[in-house]
Amino acid sequence: MVNFLEHDLLRGENSVRHGFFTRTGGVSKGLYASLNCGYGSNDDEEAVRENRARAARAFGRTAEDICTAYQIHGDAVVEVTRPWRREDSPKADALVSSTPGVVLGILTADCAPVLLADGESHVIGALHAGWRGALGGVLEAGVAGMCRLGAQVAKIRAAIGPTIGPESFEVGREFPIPFLAQDSSAEVFFRPASREGHYLFDLPGYVTSRLEALGLSEVVSLRRDTYTEETHFFSYRRNSHQGECDYGRLLAAITLKG
Repeated sequence: MVNFLEHDLLRGENSVRHGFFTRTGGVSKGLYASLNCGYGSNDDEEAVRENRARAARAFGRTAEDICTAYQIHGDAVVEVTRPWRREDSPKADALVSSTPGVVLGILTADCAPVLLADGESHVIGALHAGWRGALGGVLEAGVAGMCRLGAQVAKIRAAIGPTIGPESFEVGREFPIPFLAQDSSAEVFFRPASREGHYLFDLPGYVTSRLEALGLSEVVSLRRDTYTEETHFFSYRRNSHQGECDYGRLLAAITLKG
């Protein structure tokens, strides 16, 4: 059985169904065991499709209802009104919708998946926020996209799913420069690592801060570390450190009921 995490913040939105799926309950083998939902991996395509079908059934939907984009760590926003074929997936890192039935999906393996909802206006969003996307404005662009569909900033609630934790994301001396050039207060998200000239970066804290600065109703983070919790989550960085050439993808999804 597939397993997914919810947050009470979004669970309280009666018009919305959401979930941050773990890696358990799928059919993939080996490196991708077991609920790998990413066609971008080198996993067997039929296994990925079955995994996505299992995740969709948890929402009472089909695999074809899940809309995931070709993620490029940018700030492009796509309004979703109907599912698309996999080969037609747009290049985007923010999906927004006011259409019941479609499932907005984000695929991650260390980056931050962000699910948002304005339950009163019946508008939802799903954002892929790696460090590049977060720095480049995908969070702000996604919220703006929701507002174009009728959402109100002060009524949007956001939940950040499992992402690489602040104790696991070690970066080099050049990494903080663009963050500090953009906003010097971002220094609070960096602290010295054990290796000289290196830092530990708090990605979920940074994403939370940027969302809060927009004036959303509430912002919460599950604070689950994809790198250290190998049993539950895929991690690009963990696999890289272990000498693996590929990795599975976790699915975060949200849909409007009806």
